[in-house]
Amino acid sequence: MSKYKVNINGVDTSNLVVLTKEEMAILLKEFKNGSQEAKEKIINGNLKLVLSIINKYNNGKNDMNDLFQIGCIGLIKAVDNFDDSYGVMFSTYAVPLILGEVKRYIRDSTSIRITRSVRDRAYQIMKFKDEYMTIHGVEPSIDEITKSLDITEYELASAMDSLKDPVSIYEPIYNDGGDTIYLLDQLADTKEVEGKKDDLISLRKALTKLKEREKEILIDRYIVGKTQMELASELGVSQAQISRIEKNAINNIKKLIK
Repeated sequence: MSKYKVNINGVDTSNLVVLTKEEMAILLKEFKNGSQEAKEKIINGNLKLVLSIINKYNNGKNDMNDLFQIGCIGLIKAVDNFDDSYGVMFSTYAVPLILGEVKRYIRDSTSIRITRSVRDRAYQIMKFKDEYMTIHGVEPSIDEITKSLDITEYELASAMDSLKDPVSIYEPIYNDGGDTIYLLDQLADTKEVEGKKDDLISLRKALTKLKEREKEILIDRYIVGKTQMELASELGVSQAQISRIEKNAINNIKKLIK
């Protein structure tokens, strides 16, 4: 994003200032008392927050100017609805609203059409999650979402899947400096399943020879589906350490299978 610049009214957003916590507190109080000038300063002082959020979508597929404007809509909503009684920082409250607007725009703009009922359910779930996080400071569990919204786990999964961007089968997913691995390479070919039984046996043997921590991390990453950040938090280490252990484990398996 550092190389990408968006101009708003002739102002280069790469040079925008960021408000301090103290400045934010003063301006929020002034806005609550009716000052529209304070509101404008709050918005201008948080535009870099919008830029940081849309940065992950700077992949050549999206119009960053449009995403920036959409993100600003979420920021304005956050300013209008924020209350000190929530007990969270403004940025903590604003991020889900900004991200929600951006994801909604991308989802509605995609060439793949999602049924209205699934899309409405996804909006309902996102709204519930945002409100829950505002009150409790953490995301609700699957059980809490399904019980509160009276939906099944399948309906929840289907709705959340509809929020995901479609990915090309030729999307590169890994490159260790050698050959690039594409998503297509990871798709199962049922015609060759029988011929891969030997590979599966070799893989199982290799897993038994891994260090216990390496094996646990691979299971959590590729079977349970946890992110490196989640594992780092659970184990009390850095994400970089989890990444190194995971990479070493994969390399060890490759050596053991050969």
